[in-house]
Amino acid sequence: MSDAPVNDEPGETIVGPGAVVGFVGLGNMGSPMAGRLAGRGYVVRGYDVSPEARALLAESTGATVVETVAEVADGADAVVLMLPNSAVVHSVLFDAGLLDRMAPDTVLIDMGSSEPLRTRELARTAADRGVPVVDAPVSGGVRGARDGSLTIMAGGPPEAVAAVYAMLGILGGKILHVGPAGAGHALKALNNLLSATHLLATSEAMLAGQEFGLDPAVMLEAINGSSGRSGSTETKWPRFILDRGFDSGFGLRLMLKDMRIAVGLADATGRPSRLGEAAVELWAHAAERLPAEADHTEIVRWLEAEGEKADD
Repeated sequence: MSDAPVNDEPGETIVGPGAVVGFVGLGNMGSPMAGRLAGRGYVVRGYDVSPEARALLAESTGATVVETVAEVADGADAVVLMLPNSAVVHSVLFDAGLLDRMAPDTVLIDMGSSEPLRTRELARTAADRGVPVVDAPVSGGVRGARDGSLTIMAGGPPEAVAAVYAMLGILGGKILHVGPAGAGHALKALNNLLSATHLLATSEAMLAGQEFGLDPAVMLEAINGSSGRSGSTETKWPRFILDRGFDSGFGLRLMLKDMRIAVGLADATGRPSRLGEAAVELWAHAAERLPAEADHTEIVRWLEAEGEKADD
């Protein structure tokens, strides 16, 4: 870990209130994040491919929205990307001309879940143009985006992370500088592999207990006071599954994408990931059966359907 600020007040920061921040990607996560920045004195220039998303940000926060993605860079001290994958990031930066429009020393912050090796390559390319890159993916879901309690895993040069530390502090309750460029995206993917594996195992256990006749609420209370507890038992099942809402705001296919990144990273380092590969296979089967827009907590629906098929 570098000597950049880690959960402490940094020294002098560059991108503080009053700074111009371009923000690309105004979906379930990006919209509340951009709104928080606008509400704390940052001058936000927002863009999304959806006109409705642009209009919603402008109406709800008063932030400026632009008609083309490259325009977010105009006068910007930092540009935030909240996009679904590395392919979209590449398209926005290179095909749509965003990187060419960014002035030297403007900090580029990729807060989505990109591929760490591609992030390293991007950081080298951008550095040649004088643009520092910070990869700062988040954990905490839509609720964390709304209330500013996200965990942010930042990779990149210490001075670049320090420059945007105050801004990241508006978005997250915990900001960790985890290493050089790509480190944040690597850690986020590994975290989501763990999260998805926990959720799958938890859901199998919960459904087995219910079939036996156990009360699911009682099960969760007991497990959360015992060694089997996890984020799935403490948060996902109580908030999104017990009431059949399945509305965490994070898609199943996005989770599967992150899992594949993590397993691919393990393979690239020569480390075995047999459990991870098995989890990816099962989640891939679920993705084939569930609707394209399925929330990741709907893995439970797939498990229930699989159980019904086994009973036939």
